[in-house]
Formats: sequence, C-alpha cells, structure tokens
Amino acid sequence: MNYCVIIPARYQSSRLPGKPLIGLCGLPMIVRTYKQCIQACPSEKVYVATDDERIRDVCESNNIQVIMTSRDCLTGTDRIAECAKYIDAEVFINVQGDEPLFNPKDLELLVSYVEKYPGEVLNGYCEINEEDLFRNGSIPKVVFRPDGRLLYMSRAPIPSNKEQGFEKAWRQVCAYAFPREALKDFSSVNEKTRLESIEDIEILRFLELGWEVRMLELSNDSIAVDSPDDIQRVEAALHDRDLLNV
Repeated sequence: MNYCVIIPARYQSSRLPGKPLIGLCGLPMIVRTYKQCIQACPSEKVYVATDDERIRDVCESNNIQVIMTSRDCLTGTDRIAECAKYIDAEVFINVQGDEPLFNPKDLELLVSYVEKYPGEVLNGYCEINEEDLFRNGSIPKVVFRPDGRLLYMSRAPIPSNKEQGFEKAWRQVCAYAFPREALKDFSSVNEKTRLESIEDIEILRFLELGWEVRMLELSNDSIAVDSPDDIQRVEAALHDRDLLNV
C-alpha cells in the first residue's frame, strides 16, 4: 500500500499558542511526535505539514521533511488534503502533532488496517477508565456500531444513562487514515459542516458528507496536549516510561 504519514502542526492554537514548539523534557513537542512515528515506519514516509516558518525551521534542523501549507486551512484534515497535491500516495495517515507519547505500535496497526480496509476512512479509539476523562469537554467521546463503524462523536459525556452517569465509554485517539478520494471530498466544502462546527470535531464532516468511518481500537498510551496541565502530565509520563532519550 502506497501510504505516507503526515503530522499537521499549526502555531496559532487557540488553547496553547505555539503548541508544537513547546519543550517537553528538552525536545519540542513536534520533534517528539515525529520520533515516535519513525519507530514504526521509514522516515522518508513521514512529513510535518505546517503554515509557520518557526515550525519549519525547527523541523528542518532535526532533518524532518516539511510541507508548507496555507494559513487558511479550516482544520488539520484540510491541511492533510492540501498535502495530497504534492505527495503521490493512495492513503494519507494523520498523526496529530500534539501526541508526543503516541505509541508506535498503534501506527503499525493502523498501517495494517489500511491494507485490510482499502478505501475506508479509519480512526482510532480506546476505552475511558476514569470518570474525570469522561466529563472532560476537551476529549471527544466515541459511540460506534458493533462492527466498529462510527455512529457519533461528541465532547459531551456520551454514552450516558438516564441519571447521566458514567458506565462505559470510549475516547478518540487522534490517528487517522484517509484515502485520497475521501480527502478530496472533505476539502471540497468552503466551511465546516454543521455538527463539525458545533462539536469542533472534524471527523464528523466525513459522516455529514456520507462517508463511513471505521473505528479501530488502539492503546491508551497517548496524552494529547491541550492545556498547561497536560504538559506536566506528559513530562511525568516521559520520565515514568523512560522515553527521555527516544
């Protein structure tokens, strides 16, 4: 399967400006994310997509391939779609730039599923084991059919019972695989679709455009960096998992 891995990295994050360049135990976050990815696939298949010269410069100084994209991309997936103009690949795998603890085995699994489910949009998920995460509005929660196809995704605590209690839930892991045709369809709209805009979850655009999304169970090792508290959590995990020199 002719695939590539793209790590979108935007400087102007609403929650943490300059997020990709935040130092985590001595290395910028975007570099740590890249290093996790190249444990699973050849470095020549991995790119960072950015709209900022500061991120480009840091990547180039670390021998990371960079594609400069428009500052007007609505989402990270729109940024991936722009990269599809420059890279000859059938499938574009997206690993978020704010996933410095991303498990390389999850990327290996995603690549294997690309071959198993050709032409499908794939996204990762894992089980939520703590009620605090279930109630956290920064974390997209996932509900899906028994066969793994996505029904809906929300930042609200779902699924929930009549008492709005926490019984069993799953969260999104921000790793995706997009066939070229799906990216072309995704980027054909000029604004976010309705549910995508309300939830601020871009994978919903595929559902609203009529695409099926297949959810794949991945590890729960990832910690997305969305707030200053997450930085502390990631640095603690880097120490605990002995990943400082990876």
